[in-house]
This record gives sequence, C-alpha cells and structure tokens, in this order.
Amino acid sequence: MTEEKLIHNNSPEHGCYTQSRTAGNLIFFSGVGPRDVGSKKIPGVNTDVDGNVVCYEIETQCHSLFKNLRTIVENAGSSWDNIIDVTVFMTNMESDFEVFNSLYSEYFHDTQPCRTTVEVSSLPSSISIEMKCIATI
Repeated sequence: MTEEKLIHNNSPEHGCYTQSRTAGNLIFFSGVGPRDVGSKKIPGVNTDVDGNVVCYEIETQCHSLFKNLRTIVENAGSSWDNIIDVTVFMTNMESDFEVFNSLYSEYFHDTQPCRTTVEVSSLPSSISIEMKCIATI
C-alpha cells in the first residue's frame, strides 16, 4: 500500500502536522476548524480587547468549517460525495448540537457518512467545533 502526504493550497492555517495523507484509495484528514484562510480570524467569534471570547455563533462557525473541509477534500483530489467517515469535536454539545446537526443534515443530506460526535473541554484557540474525516479517492 502506498502512502503520500498531501499539501493543500487555499486552506486554513494549521500546526506542524500534515492536513491529509493517503493510504491506498483512502484519504485521512486531520482536524479542520472554522478559521478563515490566510488569517487567524475565526468567523462567528467575538473577543474583548484582551482576546477573551465574549460570545460565539455556532452557525457561523459551522458554515466556515464545512467550507474549509470541502476545499481541503477537493484539493486532495476527492469530493464531498466521497466522504465516508466524520468525527466531530464540540466544546458545548448541550447548547450547540441542535444547530450543528441541522446544518450537518443539509450539507451531508445525500452522502450521509458515518459520524461520531464528541464533546471536548477545549479546542485549539477559541474555536468551538472541529471535524476530521476519511474520504475515498
């Protein structure tokens, strides 16, 4: 089985890890957040002068996250329809899950990949949601 690390253009900033890696006919994607491409700005997050989160809009973060995920999946040579497995990390399942699930249903209405959703105490920076997935080529 051949493996390859993929480099993605027009994708949000990430840490010292590869955003995706192929293995056979599968592409494994690292966690993707809602950050704007080319900046550290997080759509839907309002902060005070000290950088503390004052409030956030999960709907705005979800739309940005899905846009980023689609870009990365397509840059890797796959497509939205080829996503077969999704893992979702949320920082506030109780207040955000209903909105997320409704939007998820719209974005994945036709493909319906397997999904696991877990609540975590925090995510990198002030994002409230992150997703990782597996797709076929």
